[in-house]
Amino acid sequence: MAHLWLPFTQMQRFDAGQRTFVRGFGTVLEDVRGHRVYDAVSSIWTIVHGHCHPHIVEAIARQAATLDHATTLGASNPVADALAERLCALAGMERAFFASDGASAVEAAIKMAVQYWQNLGQFERTRFVRLTGAYHGDTVGAMSVSDIALFKRHFGTLTFETRRFGEESVRAPDVAAVIVEPVMQAAAGMQVVDPGLYAELRALRPLLIVDEIATGFGRTGTMFAYEQTDVRPDILCLGKGITGGVLALSATLVRRHVYEAFLGEPDALVHFFHGHSYAGNPIACAAALASLELFEREATLERAGGIARHAAARLERLRSHPAVRGLRQAGAMIGIEIDAEAIERRDVATSAWRIADELYHAGHFTRPIGDVLQLVPPLSSSDREIDAFFDALESTLAS
Repeated sequence: MAHLWLPFTQMQRFDAGQRTFVRGFGTVLEDVRGHRVYDAVSSIWTIVHGHCHPHIVEAIARQAATLDHATTLGASNPVADALAERLCALAGMERAFFASDGASAVEAAIKMAVQYWQNLGQFERTRFVRLTGAYHGDTVGAMSVSDIALFKRHFGTLTFETRRFGEESVRAPDVAAVIVEPVMQAAAGMQVVDPGLYAELRALRPLLIVDEIATGFGRTGTMFAYEQTDVRPDILCLGKGITGGVLALSATLVRRHVYEAFLGEPDALVHFFHGHSYAGNPIACAAALASLELFEREATLERAGGIARHAAARLERLRSHPAVRGLRQAGAMIGIEIDAEAIERRDVATSAWRIADELYHAGHFTRPIGDVLQLVPPLSSSDREIDAFFDALESTLAS
């Protein structure tokens, strides 16, 4: 691996021989050595129905042989049309704007919010409000509406000012939108959002952007996590699991009043000034439609509920463990915070990484966030696989 530069990875110490995956099937990844591991983080919250699911693979191949790509800048294609209709029906929204990854969906939402108010003649509404510990992606706009100290330290000169959520910040007359992650803030270390927050988000004057990139498509037990709250998003960001996790695609969905603010004569220049080369790619949209079919064929939401219940029972066994500081769960999104001082780091960067590395050798692939070990399994996982993960974790914590 002489030329590949990996994201969020210190390349000086990276051992490609231990982390080069060459095959995936079901819930399993196989590395270049032939070592097989349970994908306990769904390849960072993306894989829904398992790797290389035949139904999705067939849909991709069929679409690739029919129409591989066509621009959606002033044009359309039947697969993108069908997916937009399906997503809007599921979420109770009106229109879907496609991009490639989650951060791109957030960037689109940010620009939509600003231009929405401009089109209504309220040019003062340019500010954004976000939650404490928020994470919405790594592009400049997404970093700006995030609350990640490391981003601010390195890239503060590039980002714009945002405000933390609070009653006064929401009511300020210059606020364009409030952006929230519903139920679970994944990148903050699987932090469960205080349910009381949602009462303050009802009947907002600024727009409400709900980021379901990590939580959407069954991860927290419902198709979208916001369904478990009383909030109704004006703008909804989707990604990661939208294609079953197999291809890059994201969507920014809006309600009718947002969409209609962008309608007018061509010379009025009120249409949305934003776009991506691969927005609405037919192959990715075909994968997404196949994934949504699997939710019905394989009762994916019911399976997600079974995973959550089985994992909850195993978590109870860890609750009093001396090396465990805290447990957090929302459906099939789980964070296990370890006590770094109770676990010897040895020659690894952190105690959590030592546990993660030992789990990898034991056949389980996860990645810590600070001191928090993640379990965000594919929604096709069996009770046996969940048990095997917890058995290996308990054994590792005792070593």
